[in-house]
Amino acid sequence: MLKTNLRYISLLLLLVMIGCAKRGTITGGSKDTLAPVLKMSFPKNFSTNFKGNEIKLVFDENIILKNLNKQLIISPPMKQEPLILPTTASKFITIQIKDTLQPNTTYSFNFGQSISDNNEGNPYNQFKYVFSTGDHIDSLSLNGKVKDAYDKEAESFVSVMLYEINDTFKDSIVYSDNPRYITNTLDSLKTFKLENLKAGKYLLVAMKDYNNNNKFNPKKDKIGFNKQYITIPNDTVYELELFKEVLPFKAYKPSQVSGNRLIIGYEGKANSLNERPKIILKSKNDILPSIVTRFPKKDSLQIWFKPLKTDSLALMVNREKYQEDFTFKIKEQKKDTLNIIAMQNGVLNFRDRLAFETATPLVKFDNAKIKLVNKAGTAVPFTTEYDQFNQKLYFDFKKEPSEEYAFTIQPGALTDFFEKSNDTLTYKAITKTAAEYGNLSISLQNAKQFPVIVELTNEKGDVLATEYSEKNATIDFNLIEPALYSLRAIYDVNQNKEWDSGNYLEKRQAEEVIYYSKEIDVRANWDVNQIFDLSIPYSPEPKKKVVKK
Repeated sequence: MLKTNLRYISLLLLLVMIGCAKRGTITGGSKDTLAPVLKMSFPKNFSTNFKGNEIKLVFDENIILKNLNKQLIISPPMKQEPLILPTTASKFITIQIKDTLQPNTTYSFNFGQSISDNNEGNPYNQFKYVFSTGDHIDSLSLNGKVKDAYDKEAESFVSVMLYEINDTFKDSIVYSDNPRYITNTLDSLKTFKLENLKAGKYLLVAMKDYNNNNKFNPKKDKIGFNKQYITIPNDTVYELELFKEVLPFKAYKPSQVSGNRLIIGYEGKANSLNERPKIILKSKNDILPSIVTRFPKKDSLQIWFKPLKTDSLALMVNREKYQEDFTFKIKEQKKDTLNIIAMQNGVLNFRDRLAFETATPLVKFDNAKIKLVNKAGTAVPFTTEYDQFNQKLYFDFKKEPSEEYAFTIQPGALTDFFEKSNDTLTYKAITKTAAEYGNLSISLQNAKQFPVIVELTNEKGDVLATEYSEKNATIDFNLIEPALYSLRAIYDVNQNKEWDSGNYLEKRQAEEVIYYSKEIDVRANWDVNQIFDLSIPYSPEPKKKVVKK
C-alpha cells in the first residue's frame, strides 16, 4: 500500500512540475517594428558656427549602415569624402570630415534609408544631420520631379543639383566642378526636394551619374536641365527631363573581319541617310570600289571591298567638319559569301513587308527570275525594294486574307557586290483572316503642333507599329496583332521622322515625348477608338469606346 501511494504522489509531483514549466516558458514578445531613434548628437543637430571635423551620433539601439554609398547625400558635396564609422553594428556613428569646409555654408547629411536597426532591419527613413559654418541655418527649399525624355520611366538614383550663378560661373561647370547643392531621387521616388538652401540665382540640373562623381560625362551619363536660371526663394515645382546626348561623330581605327570586309566603329550618329559619313578606301593612290553598310545592332559600319593583292590599305572618313585618315595591314582571310535569309517565320501579317536579309550587299536584280504565286497557282504582281545600307530586300504586293503564297527566286535573280548570284531559293508565307487582328483608331486632342510621330510599343519599349501625321489628328492602326500596347506621341520638331535627343551646351531640349497613361488592350475582331489628349499626359484614362464588329 505504501509503495502504491508513493507511486501516485511521485506521478502527481511530476505533473505539477510539467505544468509549472509550461506556464514559465519565455515566448520572446512581439516583433520589433520601431525604427531607431537619435538620442543625442555632438555637436547638436542644426548647430551653427560649426568649427570641428568630427560628428558623433548616438542612437537608442544598435544600428547598422546599409548601401551607404548610394543612400548618403552630402550637400554641398565634399571634394574629399568623410570617413563614416563603424561598419559593424553599434549605437554610435562617427563622421570624420576630411575636407575644408566653406565659410557661412549650411551642410546636410541625408542618410536616406541607410540607417536601420540591427535586429529587424527597420529603417530610420530620411534621417538628416544639418549644421552651418555660419551663424544661421539656411532654410529655403526647392521641389520638382524627374522624368526620362524618351523612356516611360526614369531610372533610379538620379542626382539633382544646383550650381550658383556668380562671377566665376560658366556653363561648362557641370563637367568639372561640384554643385553648390545636391539631392537624389533614391530608388523608388521620381520627385526631389532640395533643402537648406540660401537665396540666390542658380542653374538647375538633373543627372544620372553613373560614375558617382558629380561630374557630367556625356559618353555615359544622362542629363536634364532647366533652360532658364532659377531664383530662390521660388515656389515653382520644376520638371526635369533626362536625355542621353548624341556625341559628335568620331571614327575608330578599322579592323579586318574577313577577306573582303572591314568594320569601323564610331561615336555619334551614322545610321540615317543625311548622317552617314563619306568613306573612301585606297590602295596606295588608287581609290577602290567599296560599299558601306550598317553592322547590325552596333555602332559600327561595314566596308565591303573586292579582294586584291596588297599588304596594306588606307581609309579616309569624312563627315561635315570631321576628317580622319587611317592606314592598316591586310591579311589573307576567308571571304564572306552570298546568303539570303527570310525575316518572317512563315506567317505574314498584313502590316508587314515580306523581307529577306542578305549576308553580302546586292547590286543587281532580275525580277523576271522571281515568281510569286498564290495557292491557286495564279501569279501575283509584286515590286521589290533593296535597302543596301541595312542589306534588306523587300517584296511588296497586295495581301489577301487566308491565302498562301509561294516565292521562287531562280538562279541569277540576285547578284551581290562580288558578282556572285543566288542558287534557287523557295519560300512560303501564309496570311491570317482579318478577324484574327484588331483595329485601333487614335484621336489626338490638343496637339501643340505637327508633324507628330505616333508609336505603339510593348512593355519593353520595342516599337511594334508607327504612323507619321503631318496634319491629321486621327491616326489609324489597322490590322494589328492582338496585344497590350503602350502609346506615345513625339513632336517631330525638325521633321526628320525620328526622335532627337537634346544637348546641354546648346541649351537644346530633347523632342517632347508624351505617353498615354494606360495600356491599350487590342483584341481580335475588335475596333478600339481611343482619345489621346496630348495636353494631359499621365492623366486618368479617358473614355474608351470599344465596338465589336
